[in-house]
Amino acid sequence: MSALEWLIHGTITVPGGGLSVPEVVGNLFGLGSAILGMKRFVWAWPIGLVGNILLFIVFASGELSGVVAEPLWGQAGRQVFFAAVALYGWQRWSRSRRGGGATDGGAIAPRWATWSERRQLLVLGVVGYLAAYAALTRIGSWGPTTEAWILTGSMLATYGMARGWVEFWLVWILVDVVGVTTLIQAGYYPTAGMYLFYAVFVVMGFVVWARASRITTTNTEPELALALERIHA
Repeated sequence: MSALEWLIHGTITVPGGGLSVPEVVGNLFGLGSAILGMKRFVWAWPIGLVGNILLFIVFASGELSGVVAEPLWGQAGRQVFFAAVALYGWQRWSRSRRGGGATDGGAIAPRWATWSERRQLLVLGVVGYLAAYAALTRIGSWGPTTEAWILTGSMLATYGMARGWVEFWLVWILVDVVGVTTLIQAGYYPTAGMYLFYAVFVVMGFVVWARASRITTTNTEPELALALERIHA
């Protein structure tokens, strides 16, 4: 078996059974993306993109679980969205980096979303959930009730990360809570385990971004005041 075949179809033998190589490796890339994202490095996006491709193969095949026969189209669909937003986030963070980035060295300056942006996220969340539930029910995905939230919440969180909103970490926490239960029930144990592992970094990421948002805001206040003085001069 070639390295590429092993990466796509291979199995890692562990006590009590085997683990899918693309599922394990895809989640490791996802973890790497989360860690780099916490530090606001541009490389978070291309690293995550590789994991998206591998995990799409895992969930769209519906053959690697050993528990359910149907594909998890909610999980697979969110990998497609992740890939699309990864390209958007990669471009946005790269442009911010070329423009000087954040004052603390990050590619982007994190901030809390405005109330208008939060209402936008809420509306998108409700509409997205209803649309996802209808689509997943129609195509026969396993567990459409929870899958619809995992898909929708993941979309909102990834978009929030691309925009630099601190709230995206809170959305990820809600996605992880539902995702762990769903994935264990469906038999995707490596991914469920990674979700639990992610939770640690999600909490850490929230603290780091919240602190950075205060630092960058404080550092930009003198510059903003000077700019306003020049405008009124």
